Amino acid sequence: MSELVDRTIAVLRAEHDRLAGLVRTRTDDQLAATGGAAEWTVAQVLSRLGSGAEIGRAPIARALGETVPAEDNPTIWARWDASAPRVQAEGFLEHNGRWLETVEALTSEQRSSLTVDLGFLPEPVPLLTALGMRLSEVANHSWDVRVAFDPDAGVDAGSAAVLVELLTGPLGFMLGFLAKPAELAQPVSVAVPGAGLVIDDAVTVVPRVESPSATFTGPAEAFVRLLSGRLKPPYEGGVTVEGSVTLDELRRVFPGF
Repeated sequence: MSELVDRTIAVLRAEHDRLAGLVRTRTDDQLAATGGAAEWTVAQVLSRLGSGAEIGRAPIARALGETVPAEDNPTIWARWDASAPRVQAEGFLEHNGRWLETVEALTSEQRSSLTVDLGFLPEPVPLLTALGMRLSEVANHSWDVRVAFDPDAGVDAGSAAVLVELLTGPLGFMLGFLAKPAELAQPVSVAVPGAGLVIDDAVTVVPRVESPSATFTGPAEAFVRLLSGRLKPPYEGGVTVEGSVTLDELRRVFPGF
């Protein structure tokens, strides 16, 4: 399990470095463009990532014994929302960098044993769960930003592979929030890149399905975007679904966030 923690931190660092390199070259007009999140500008997506880093670092720091000033989430979001686009972009670089420095400094023992009280779940969760939730947010919102400037962009392949693995285990519970299985009239099992997707009364990602009723053909990053509601026109090129369910039906199951 600690090896998966290490890989999750590594792809989060890669996501930051890639996005930072892009952000530093954007003009103010480009920060005002929209991308994968049609209701948000690029700067607003970066603001959401930056505020998420600020909010998400606090419980990890507290678990490590650090004293962190208490500030409720709505107050933090309001402060970020009131900032100018350039300040939002620079704030993302600062706060996401601090979040990464905190988790990268963890010892092997801490990576294996630390539990984190996120505040909105019934009980503290293993560090891997907290890291995985952050990766889901970062990988998808990073795509929201990058696709504004490259219509062929995808979720980072390394992040996608780790997320699929996490969804078969500690992140599986998130599908209960993301999915609407009642949108399908009949249960289906879908072969997807590196795993299987089972939709009946609930939705689960499993390591494999022996006799799938349908097949999703496309890269793992496209499957990740399906789950977050981002596999939509005009960004679904090359993806096909054959068998007992269609791509449009799967999109209804995963409306996105």
